[in-house]
Amino acid sequence: MTKPTLLILAAGMGSRYGGIKQLDAFGPNGETIIDYSLFDAIRAGFGKVVFIIREELREDFEKVFGPKLKGKIDYDYAIQGFQSYVPDSLGKAERAKPWGTGHAMLCAWEQTKTPFAVINADDFYGADSFKTMADFLSQNTDEGVHAMIGYHVKNTLSENGTVSRGVCEQDENGFLTSVVERTKILRNEEGKIVFLDEGDPITLGENTPVSMNFWGFMPSAFPKTKEYFEAYAEKNFDAPKAEFYIPTVMSNMMNEGVGKCRVFNTSSDWFGVTYPEDKPEVQASIQKLVSEGKYPEKLW
Repeated sequence: MTKPTLLILAAGMGSRYGGIKQLDAFGPNGETIIDYSLFDAIRAGFGKVVFIIREELREDFEKVFGPKLKGKIDYDYAIQGFQSYVPDSLGKAERAKPWGTGHAMLCAWEQTKTPFAVINADDFYGADSFKTMADFLSQNTDEGVHAMIGYHVKNTLSENGTVSRGVCEQDENGFLTSVVERTKILRNEEGKIVFLDEGDPITLGENTPVSMNFWGFMPSAFPKTKEYFEAYAEKNFDAPKAEFYIPTVMSNMMNEGVGKCRVFNTSSDWFGVTYPEDKPEVQASIQKLVSEGKYPEKLW
């Protein structure tokens, strides 16, 4: 049985957080959120980890994670550069931030030879989600079927500002029918969950499934992602803040009829850091899990 690969999206700039949150300490012994994802991935059966980072972070990542992973799981690095996979005919991209999550995934193509999952570096997903995804990726034999972990939107909000989520709809067989990136979701003064992307607030049900960027793909997704990104780069080359998202990749494959996405819904609590004010809440959540015996006091 093939062991899947875990891609960790860690090239983001952390502009709202005000620092490199990928390497910030949250656990009782200074563990990062990534440490808990790595721990869960190893015990779920993943066989390799690829950190997708900016070149200037490589030395820090090797220093922090190399000693912990050596002898436990294979690992590698993929660099998300502004010119990576941008067609040469377009010239030099004038950007101050990376091209987005879909582009980041594409940048790990060379390092990824098996079915693979993609996660954010700054999100805590829970052990059950890693086990569910590892089992799917190890057993699925249909190159046209991919997967996503769906979280209830009520479990993914921040008390400290708006959040971005991929709002999902699915059919009666549990396959994704649409995912739309909403960038301004919050709970309003009336206690309702709304998004503000389109002017007037639009209400979302408490249990609306949302993508937290925990995706599972077969290797067939890479050539399609390259095709979609090149078209996107050509159209948005002069828009320095434009971002190419993973939900765009999945939506395009579904619209073309070349890919389907099975949604594995979970009621698990998710937590992560978007704002500095989120940090104490995340630390308390991790400490609670440690106290319950779900993670050792010292991970490594």
